[in-house]
Amino acid sequence: MQLLSLFSTLGLALVLGLVSPAAFADAGHDHGEAPATAAGPAMPRFAATSDLFELVGVLDGQKLALYLDHAGDNSPVNEAQLELDIAGTRVPVTRVADGEFQAALAAPLAEGVSPVTATVVAGKDTDLLAGEIDIHAAAHAHAEPPGRRSALVAGAVAAVVLALAAVWGLRRGRTARTQRLGGAA
Repeated sequence: MQLLSLFSTLGLALVLGLVSPAAFADAGHDHGEAPATAAGPAMPRFAATSDLFELVGVLDGQKLALYLDHAGDNSPVNEAQLELDIAGTRVPVTRVADGEFQAALAAPLAEGVSPVTATVVAGKDTDLLAGEIDIHAAAHAHAEPPGRRSALVAGAVAAVVLALAAVWGLRRGRTARTQRLGGAA
């Protein structure tokens, strides 16, 4: 019975030591929704906006997907012409659909921040958009997704608690069986 008491005390100390203090907070201590976690490293991207248009570019290696929308209602810009310049180099752009374009870079972008400028012509509207794309491949390639460590700790705590519950259940059953049979044999 002393062994069970020792396991119970150690288990409780372990659980209380590993549980985050935030787990004890009540509804009045909510800090809002947790930020979304990425499944893997995010592809580099840029955004350039003006009063008329919003342009988003997503870089996948040397391929660039571009999305052009109206700033007011986020609808795709129909029949637009787009000229793109990244870090002082003109990048040829091909229209795929309304508001969607693609481009291929002649060479990979250098690490760091590169300026992006785009000229948009859509009907009577013409606008110049500016933004930046930040390339830091080494920093993003090995980044561990947030929350992974706390999930591992929670799993370890759950395993310890289940093991302690199993030991306690076995001890309790053995003690009850011994008392029913009239003591030790």
